[in-house]
Amino acid sequence: MATQNQILEQLKILERLYHRGEVSEVIEQALKKIIAHEITIAQQQTAEIETDLKQYETQYLMSSAEFYPKFRAGELGDDIDFVEWSSFYQMWSSVRERLQILLSNPQA
Repeated sequence: MATQNQILEQLKILERLYHRGEVSEVIEQALKKIIAHEITIAQQQTAEIETDLKQYETQYLMSSAEFYPKFRAGELGDDIDFVEWSSFYQMWSSVRERLQILLSNPQA
């Protein structure tokens, strides 16, 4: 698997080609497919994590959006359920941010 620096260098090559007006249809289609694939993965991950979040929300009669700031402020203690719930919420937030970035591409 390529390192982060190797991938960044490959993207810079594509960017240079783009700025020169030398982007082929193959590159364009490949990029669209990559983004579409990443959107699908992020949507699946979001749904899976939301299932886990719903279990905690049902059990503790509180939304994750209400829970998380209270947990971060130390108002709820450090019960293992709360630690896990917090982790799921952080993962959900991260995946949602990734999805927003992917969906901001008007060609996707």
